[in-house]
Amino acid sequence: MNGKQRILNMIGGAPVDHLPFMPITMMFAGDVAGIRYGDYARDHRKLVEAQLRIAETFGADHVSAISDPAREASDLGAAIEWFDDQPPAINESKALLEDKTKLAHLQIPDPLAGRRMSDRVAGVALLAEKAGATHLVEGWIEGPVAMAADLRGVNALMLDFHDDPEFVQALFDFVVEMEFQFAKAQVEAGATIMGIGDAAASLIGPKLYEKYVCAEECKLIERVRGLGVPVRLHICGNTRRIVNGMMKTGSAIVDLDYLTPLSEARAAAGPEQVLLGNIDPVRVLRDGTPESVKAAMERCWQEAGPRWVVSAGCEVPRGTPLENLMAMKRFAESRS
Repeated sequence: MNGKQRILNMIGGAPVDHLPFMPITMMFAGDVAGIRYGDYARDHRKLVEAQLRIAETFGADHVSAISDPAREASDLGAAIEWFDDQPPAINESKALLEDKTKLAHLQIPDPLAGRRMSDRVAGVALLAEKAGATHLVEGWIEGPVAMAADLRGVNALMLDFHDDPEFVQALFDFVVEMEFQFAKAQVEAGATIMGIGDAAASLIGPKLYEKYVCAEECKLIERVRGLGVPVRLHICGNTRRIVNGMMKTGSAIVDLDYLTPLSEARAAAGPEQVLLGNIDPVRVLRDGTPESVKAAMERCWQEAGPRWVVSAGCEVPRGTPLENLMAMKRFAESRS
C-alpha cells in the first residue's frame, strides 16, 4: 500500500496497512535539501525538490505545497518583507486594509496570473507529476480568520468583531471566494487533498468562533470538497475552547496542536473523525530523543484511537534531529 492509498483509506474508513505519516515540513525540508528558505518560498522547483527529499528520506505519505501565509496577500498588493533564509512576512504596520473602505475596491487575484499564487499552483502540478501516483499531493490555502488577519492586521480584526461585524462579514465573504478560487486552481493542477491553515482562529473565543468563524470555515470546506478532494483543517495554537466547533466543519482530517489534548478532541469528534497530531514540536520532537518521541506517540495513539494520522502538533522545527523524525515514521509503521 502506498502513501496515497494509505491516507485515502484512513479518510474513507477502509483498512490500512499501518498509520499514515503526514508531517508538516517547510524550513526543515529546505534544510534537509540544502535550500535557503527564501528560495524555497520563491521558486516552486526548489520547494518540490525539498518535498521529494523528505518523502524519500523519511517515508512521508504526502508531499505538500505549503510554504508561507503570504502568497494571497502578496498578490493582492500587501507589504511583504523577504529574508534570505526565513519565511516571508506580512508587514502588519502597513496592513493592506488599514483603511477598511479599501475592501470595496479589492479584486480577487487570478491564481494563474504568474505571481506568487501561480508559483504554488505550478508547485502542485510538479509534485503531482513527480509523486502523485504514490503520494497524496497537498495544496494549501489560508482560512477565513488567518487571511482576514493578514489583510486587516490581527489586532484590528479582533476589535472589528465587536465594533464592525458587518465589515468582518464582508471581509470573510471576499476571503472565502478568493481562497476557493485558489483551491480550485490547485485541484485542477493535481492536488488530491487541500490543507486549510487558519491559525488566527485559535485567538477567537468559543462564542465568536461559533457565531462567525465556524460558518465561514464550513462554507469554504464544503465548496472545496465539492471539487472532489478531502480537506485538512490546520489551526495551530490552543484550540481547546473551539475544538467542538472544529469538529463540525466537515474536514476529513482535523489537526490538533500540542496544547489541545487528543482525548478532548476525540470526545468532541466522536469515533469516526480522523485526527492528526499532536506532540509538542519543540520540547518533544526537536529537543527530545527517539525514545521520548516514541513515548509521546504512544500517548497520542492511546488518546486518539485508530482514526489517527501521525504528525507533530505543527511544523517540524528547524534543528530537529533526523533520528527523531524517523522515530515518528517507525511508530506509524508499527500501528494499524
